[in-house]
Amino acid sequence: MKNILLIGAGRSASSLIRYLAENAVAQSWQIIIADNIFNLVEEKIQPYPHLTGLSFDANNETTSKEIISKQDLVISLLPPFLHIKVAKICLELSKNLLTASYISDEMRLLDADVKKKGLIFLNEIGLDPGIDHLSAMQILDNLREEGHEIITFKSYTGGLIAPESDNNPWNYKFTWNPQNVILAGQGMAKYLENGSHKYIPYHQLFSRIENFTIDGFGEFEGYANRDSLGYQNVYGLENATTILRGTLRRKGFCNAWNCFVQLGMTDNQTKISTKNLTYYDFLHSFLPDNQTSYEYLKLAQHSDEIEKLAWLGLFENKIIDFPDQLFPLDVATPAQILQVILGRKWVLEDTDKDMIVMQHQISFREKYKENNSKSSEKLCISELVVIGEDSTHTAMAKTVGLPLGIAAKLILNNKISSKGVCLPLTKEIYEPILLELATLGIVFKEKITILSE
Repeated sequence: MKNILLIGAGRSASSLIRYLAENAVAQSWQIIIADNIFNLVEEKIQPYPHLTGLSFDANNETTSKEIISKQDLVISLLPPFLHIKVAKICLELSKNLLTASYISDEMRLLDADVKKKGLIFLNEIGLDPGIDHLSAMQILDNLREEGHEIITFKSYTGGLIAPESDNNPWNYKFTWNPQNVILAGQGMAKYLENGSHKYIPYHQLFSRIENFTIDGFGEFEGYANRDSLGYQNVYGLENATTILRGTLRRKGFCNAWNCFVQLGMTDNQTKISTKNLTYYDFLHSFLPDNQTSYEYLKLAQHSDEIEKLAWLGLFENKIIDFPDQLFPLDVATPAQILQVILGRKWVLEDTDKDMIVMQHQISFREKYKENNSKSSEKLCISELVVIGEDSTHTAMAKTVGLPLGIAAKLILNNKISSKGVCLPLTKEIYEPILLELATLGIVFKEKITILSE
């Protein structure tokens, strides 16, 4: 019998819990689901009487150690800053660990000690990061094995609303952590373009976008992620001229979101009063008295962007109803206030379905040709679209959770030999996970076109 502890029972955990529950008997697993909000645990395990629920506080080292000591493998879906607390306990007690989050500098420092103990701490094994790594590395490795030279690499992922549930002018609803959506892109975006390092400051990020289409699903736009340069060596792209990883949104979203950025509404540092604050007051507090919002933003009065702001109620002289438990001191940051406003409009209803869209664009050229003629440049486009089942088993929950569940099974069955603080970039990891994901409906479609002869 193998014991698995899943810490974190939030929205992204539902499909992972189902996967673990469905495999528990055949794999001889004992599953514990834990969270500091026990009501979430009870709700998630209710359909699965053979699972056990616990209350778990990552800040309580004594009880955390007691619980983790009884496990063979730990999966952490905690907020990223808490992973390191769990990781240090797992290291001390010699337990393998999985997370869906980016490897932090603190986590990376544990690598040598994790290897010494013969453990694996596998990170970035969710959606993005996660499935993007698995699928990109499979394509890149296959192209290189066939003797091709990678010229450019672009990869975009978006958590969106499915077409059948897309019923608002923003073409967007919250399908994952709302705070992360509000604060997305802050800092400097870095990428490689035509051999040169490029930088986009936050205030320009949502006006520097790329437009493209996804077969059968229409037009999208993408903006650059914070750091694409970090994947040049990781992906083996030292000779590539362009490397960019980005986020997908529906066409028109970025220009409207840029209004919030230019106004200052995504600031998460400044505290302002929320007492008797109206929607109009909130908007007007960022404007000079002699300018309207559309004048300040240099937009037409009835532009798509202004219409989107109006749909949110930002021109209404109506008091914003703030939850007392969130703002007990009658102060909040602009980003927190914006989150409340959007949270009332971008609600994922019980009958709604979400959608994950991913696209890799990889151009390549054969290194050699028998007749020494110049080889043609080709473009591989690989696309993934996943539609959620409902508001519980969302596309986001499936694509974040299933890679974690499959990876757990592989580790417990000794199918992964890698040790240390790892990324899912090797064939022994990405090949079996992608194969099983395909049986679960997560399938990429590829097409190759000739760019130049």
